[in-house]
Amino acid sequence: MSLLPGRFYLDDFFDDFMPDNKVMNMNCDIYEKEGKYNVVLDIPGFDKKDIKIDIENGYLTVKAYKKEEHDDKDKHYIKRERVYGSFKRQFYIGDVDSNDIKAEFKDGTLRIVVPKVEESKSKKTIAIE
Repeated sequence: MSLLPGRFYLDDFFDDFMPDNKVMNMNCDIYEKEGKYNVVLDIPGFDKKDIKIDIENGYLTVKAYKKEEHDDKDKHYIKRERVYGSFKRQFYIGDVDSNDIKAEFKDGTLRIVVPKVEESKSKKTIAIE
């Protein structure tokens, strides 16, 4: 039971004391379909030109950068929740042919399709001497 109200006017009382409320998570779903891994990330409020996808050493890295707007000289904000800055998510995908990876960004959702690599089916048992 809490004695403090959950809302104080138009703002949450503890917003200024808990900076984690201002972090963008880039939430994602990962699923397998038709022999391919599908990574779906929510990146609302960004443009396609602000997103970069890299592959290095088996890691798929998604970076998004949003520049802070500085036209607020005459504004007195009651609440600011939109975040600015650089955001990053990284996923281990192993060795894949980067030419076969496809990406699409539409309506704030980034979809990345990564073909699965066939695992080596040759198994060898080593005799102990």
